[in-house]
Amino acid sequence: MKSNTHKYIFATALLIGAMSISSCKKWLTEPTPGVTKLEDFFSSGQTAIQSVNASYAPLGWEYNGTYYSEWFIGDVVSDDALKGGQGIADMSAVYDMENFKTQANNPYLLDYYRSQYQGIARCNLALQQIPSVAPDATMDQRLKDRLIGEAKFLRAYYYYRLVRTFGSVPKVDFVIESAAQWKQPKAPVSEIYKLINTDLLDAETKLWKRSEYADADLGRATKGAAQAMLLKVYLTQNNNVEAEKWGNAVVTQAENESQYRLNTNYRDNFTLLGENSPESIFEIQYMEDPTSDYGQGFGFTRGTFTVILTRSRSSKLGGGWGFNKPTQNLYNEYETGDPRRDITILNPSAADMENVEQETYLGSKYVNRKYTMMNDGPGNSIFALTHPTRGPINNKVIRYADVLLMYAEACIENNNLSRAKWALEKVRNRARQGNNAILPEFPAYRGYADNRDDLRKAVRHERRVELAMEGHRWFDICRWGQAKEIMDAYKATETTEARQQMAEFIKGKHELFPIPEEEINLGSLGN
Repeated sequence: MKSNTHKYIFATALLIGAMSISSCKKWLTEPTPGVTKLEDFFSSGQTAIQSVNASYAPLGWEYNGTYYSEWFIGDVVSDDALKGGQGIADMSAVYDMENFKTQANNPYLLDYYRSQYQGIARCNLALQQIPSVAPDATMDQRLKDRLIGEAKFLRAYYYYRLVRTFGSVPKVDFVIESAAQWKQPKAPVSEIYKLINTDLLDAETKLWKRSEYADADLGRATKGAAQAMLLKVYLTQNNNVEAEKWGNAVVTQAENESQYRLNTNYRDNFTLLGENSPESIFEIQYMEDPTSDYGQGFGFTRGTFTVILTRSRSSKLGGGWGFNKPTQNLYNEYETGDPRRDITILNPSAADMENVEQETYLGSKYVNRKYTMMNDGPGNSIFALTHPTRGPINNKVIRYADVLLMYAEACIENNNLSRAKWALEKVRNRARQGNNAILPEFPAYRGYADNRDDLRKAVRHERRVELAMEGHRWFDICRWGQAKEIMDAYKATETTEARQQMAEFIKGKHELFPIPEEEINLGSLGN
């Protein structure tokens, strides 16, 4: 179980962030007597630690001018979820995105884009200054190297978020200190991935294994997290040889070195007691925050908005805002008896809903359960929040189950089918929860034959049901090159109300979103 002690990773974020922002704007005015120079500020190991702590903070940002949790893309834009909320006008920016009507003035995309570059700027500052900081009582050489590795991991992750959402974006791998450096052109996608790969490869050599971190440091990037990201990034680039190599590195840490393992109970991944568990490879840390920050913008809370955003609109079921509603298409994907379905999706009865019309969005009354905060004890009661809009539940970015299924993908493409079957069966065996009458081994389900093509289908099915409502689905179907086919098939099965809202999916266009208009104008980025 997490404790608030390890949340200090983010506690210095506002202080160091304000310092970095002011330093980057020093060219706006003449030097003022008494102003601290960067080289004077970065004079101790503690400052180096604080600068990296601040680099983590934008990972957890979800609100500025609008809410912009990444699952609005990963789930809602895909066939797994509908936007939800109080009608189609509620979060209209996301309504446009899920129905392929997005314009460049979309406020969600603007805030999402800017928060990633805030994170990149903080990483760049840390990477520029930490190498010149001498080791001292708070930072020996090994810790110094690890901090550099953490900053490189984070910069790679921020850029990965950008490139898979927008495609070609500006590459800024240095601290901007003058007006002449402010406008940066878009870089080819290949150049962004080259930077991501380089950062992750270097980070992997510097980061420590999970077991080497103190409990207070849970949540920091580890060697396994860098390896898992290399697996994910190489899969995205269709470099399956490298993907299998790095997948095998994580699996070796898990199976031979006891660094990771699947939780015995699937449900435990989505409770407070299950945070930073042995299944967790990287997760974004949140904590209780009873203060109000509405209207304050980036980074003014250490809690997550996802809990209140995704809870049912009925006070009987948490009294939330009803976003990210699972689709009938997803509900039907689960095999008979699969316990993961009811852990992921709540199918409320009429008695559970105070107002059926208010609870139903374009024909769907389902509720996403994973981040509505299940109690750690028995039963299905709702966790009471300290603040009505803030939750302490972490965002599980990469679980070991995710790694196993990505590893299986890479093995299939490299014709290593026995290893792919092993990884697939590891995930399905845990899902059975000891009931061997359900979820048979491949290929004895869903009409599969024992061949490579059907094994690929089986792994993709498993990713959908194992990781449903965790923000992966849209990015998966895009990297598979199947977004058009899947979204067209989904549209044909969706409710009449939902189909009436959907525009035609255009292959080669709708897999990516436009760079925000304000950023195009500010940076002279062109089209």
